[in-house]
Amino acid sequence: MDGDGRSDDCDAGGEWIWVRRPQEAEAAAAAAGWPAEEARPLKVVFAAPARYFTDAAPIGNGRLGALVWGGVTSEKLQLNHDTLWTGGPGNYTNPQAPTVLSEVRSLVDKGLYPEATAVAYGLSGDETQSYQPLGDIDLAFGEHIKYTNYKRYLDLESATVNVTYSVGEVVYSREHFSSNPHQVIASKISANKPGAVSCTVSLATPLDHRIRVTDANEIIMEGSCPGERPAGDDNASDHPPGMKFCAILYLLMSGANGQVQVLNDKMLKLDGADSAVLLLAAATSFEGPFVKPSESTLDPVTSAFTTLTMARSMSYAQLKAYHMDDYQSLFQRVSLQLSRGSNDVLGGSTLAHLPENISQDTAVSDCTVQMVDGSRLKELNNSEKPTVDRIISFRHDEDPSLVELLFQFGRYLLISCSRPGTQVSNLQGIWNNETNAPWGTVPHPNINLQMNYWPSLPCNLSECQDPLFDFIGSLSVNGAKTAKVNYGANGWVSHQVTDLWAKTSPDYGDPSFALYGQWVGHGLLHTCGNTTVLRWTENFWREQRIHFWKDLPPFCCPG
Repeated sequence: MDGDGRSDDCDAGGEWIWVRRPQEAEAAAAAAGWPAEEARPLKVVFAAPARYFTDAAPIGNGRLGALVWGGVTSEKLQLNHDTLWTGGPGNYTNPQAPTVLSEVRSLVDKGLYPEATAVAYGLSGDETQSYQPLGDIDLAFGEHIKYTNYKRYLDLESATVNVTYSVGEVVYSREHFSSNPHQVIASKISANKPGAVSCTVSLATPLDHRIRVTDANEIIMEGSCPGERPAGDDNASDHPPGMKFCAILYLLMSGANGQVQVLNDKMLKLDGADSAVLLLAAATSFEGPFVKPSESTLDPVTSAFTTLTMARSMSYAQLKAYHMDDYQSLFQRVSLQLSRGSNDVLGGSTLAHLPENISQDTAVSDCTVQMVDGSRLKELNNSEKPTVDRIISFRHDEDPSLVELLFQFGRYLLISCSRPGTQVSNLQGIWNNETNAPWGTVPHPNINLQMNYWPSLPCNLSECQDPLFDFIGSLSVNGAKTAKVNYGANGWVSHQVTDLWAKTSPDYGDPSFALYGQWVGHGLLHTCGNTTVLRWTENFWREQRIHFWKDLPPFCCPG
């Protein structure tokens, strides 16, 4: 997109459909003729179990996340905790940087750009640390081989993932959610026939760990992250220990004939139950970005047991009710209606064609897609179609209800990965299945971090950006040191990547970095939209947010 707001991709030869933007009065008149908004099923539907990480359905409460694969003979919930990272606080200053920077500027002034680039390697800092997977909940249903009527869906209204299928005449169901009020992942396994629920339950992790089972049907997994980010194909356990963690999985069954056995002191075997409930609590020894893991006073085992004890005092129905109340207080603030009914689908012929007098230079803001009379709409039960099929057919049917679904899916992801008191959303929200993931899944303040939070205010989720403001406060502390030592400047600075420990130095390797503190800080201005409103909310900013300007003049440096 160029400086006047026009996009090079948005032209007559591209994928955009150009029509005249209706006047406000026209739009209001059209909407006035619509019936009252109906209930619209908001489900991301899958036709089969996940084959890849990106096919799994995400759940999360900002801190504790999982990806539900939805397998039949075996089910996997990949687990994450937002503070489970390698390493610890670092030194983000480089005393040689001023000398190197002076030489780089001199070479640039002389037009010696390759030479300046070579010298600029001396400005590089250490590598960021890496976000780690907590592990997996593994469920094995050995006899469920020949199955029918499979369905897996993420219900955006309830923030639950549901899996159903039939084996013979028995219908099996699983439901999963991540509770923010009680800080657990809850799962319920049930069947329409008494005594039909049998499976083995276990925990696993690629990190250094040990597992034991208690006589209270609890699987306890304790371990630690690598003290440094693994390089390449390194095994995470080859590094000295860093952050400690603990995950506890509790199994509660129902049914007079159900039995639970312990296998190899590492897993539980459930036989003949009517239903089963699983509760998972997890904690780490993270005590803040400025405390080394080795100096932490927090015991993750005690923390996880405390959380689990609170959740176990509730029934599954109570846990779900609290979860729904909490989640829907955010999610139900906004609705989006682009069609008269949830089944309305625009046919390919219903889109207005590009008028001859619209050129390639027409600004995006002057264009819209025109919706047409209801008599030209097709009816499809889209709430039950696999979402991937709806995406494929969108090129032809321009289904407005798919746009509604994807809009709400974006809101769902933000609610699920960023809540007050949690860590800032990383490159993949809170979901990651690799010990050495692409880019370490670290936040990128150059653009990606901001993009994660773009929906927060337009979509009425202001609380969800609290972790971003908290993180900026941590960046400002380390960034003030980096600015002073590396650049001889006041204020604070950060660069294109950071991590749990609020790294502010340039990244390791190719010196193609830039200074991005200003762009993260610029989001604070956009929170209110203009300086006039900022003045009106001075006390809010002074008392709640701008603590990182203490002893510093309120300006950005040097980026």
